[in-house]
Amino acid sequence: MDINLARTFLEIVASHSFAQAAEQLHVTQTAVSARVKTLEDLLGRKLFVRNKAGASLTAAGEQFVRHAMTLVQVWEQARHQMTVPPGRRALVTVGCEISLWHPLLLDWLLWMRQGAPDLALRTEVGVAEDLLERVAHGALDIAIAYAPRQRPGLRIELLIEEKLVLVTTTPGAQTPEAADYVYVDWGPEFAAQHSLAFPELSSVGLSSSLGPLGLEYLLAVGGAGYFRQNVVRPYIQEGRLHRVTGAPEFLYPAYAVYAADADMTVLAPALAGLRQVAAGSQTKPPPAGKPRKTRKPAAS
Repeated sequence: MDINLARTFLEIVASHSFAQAAEQLHVTQTAVSARVKTLEDLLGRKLFVRNKAGASLTAAGEQFVRHAMTLVQVWEQARHQMTVPPGRRALVTVGCEISLWHPLLLDWLLWMRQGAPDLALRTEVGVAEDLLERVAHGALDIAIAYAPRQRPGLRIELLIEEKLVLVTTTPGAQTPEAADYVYVDWGPEFAAQHSLAFPELSSVGLSSSLGPLGLEYLLAVGGAGYFRQNVVRPYIQEGRLHRVTGAPEFLYPAYAVYAADADMTVLAPALAGLRQVAAGSQTKPPPAGKPRKTRKPAAS
């Protein structure tokens, strides 16, 4: 069976819409309909019911979801293994949410260089929902995200119990001024809590969806804003930034998400590295080819 048929089926399941699936797959809606028709002919069962609200699964469609996910995952795993460079035993692909990659992803790459030199690595930065979808479909081994949705077949493991803290370039400053406030969009939960705590900062001089960009701007021109505690700590120690006393803190944990049936002989070293760098451990990485044994996380 053409693997694109299974991919198209899963995209419709995720979006509940033939039109949105066509947009995500960069094909016409006619092509999506034709693929579904072909798939239904191959299986001899109707998979979707289309109505004004979109597309819903039939009983047969519900049954096929797990098989479609397995088909795509097996294909992606095979494709990845075929691209492993000489001298490496396997390829590990890790995707990280945009607001979390710095410095976690770089620290992990450096750890893996010593801790698991027999693995080839590929990293990506993207939007959480897209990353989780790709883990579910087997296109990514691990996704690092802030608030991942629980999905069948995926494990979710806490990496960092991070906080967002209010910092300023002016020592002793208390109430942030809208004119020099840098608002970083840390997601809907932060936005809701922030608006309750600081209604006067609903309109500010600069807003950014990228934490590192907002921080670099703040350091360059001055002002105040909320940033990840572990990221601003060295700037506070250097005296370039200062915590605002009494300001509320907001939780911003990071999680590793991977398939429950993943090949742990490959993923175990990668997860061990993520745990080490997330904890800020100074422990020396394990010798090459001998990853540290880790406890198998419980299914979420």
